[in-house]
Amino acid sequence: MTTEENGEFTKEGLLTEALIDYQDSSVVSRTVINRPVGTVTLFAFDRGQGLSEHTAPFDALVHVLDGTAEIRIAGKPFLLKKGGMIVMPAGKPHALNAVERFKMMLVMIRG
Repeated sequence: MTTEENGEFTKEGLLTEALIDYQDSSVVSRTVINRPVGTVTLFAFDRGQGLSEHTAPFDALVHVLDGTAEIRIAGKPFLLKKGGMIVMPAGKPHALNAVERFKMMLVMIRG
């Protein structure tokens, strides 16, 4: 990614939210880093959108950048708001639902 593609910078650094926009009735994703050791992906979910229950072979860190999301891990619901973070453990079923529009950063480290 070049500097021009990185989005909006301030003296505090990159404005992560500016790298991805909402789209009506959609889930939008943008991969920021894709390396053999892991990935960083940004998502923007319109209200009511989500990801159905699934598992992943690696731990995944979710950081909510905007809005509110319900994240279920092994059937247990967690309500995360802007600034909230949670780890979805490898091999545990999890799902995400946008209670209101929300943006998140998903970090997966392959181990």
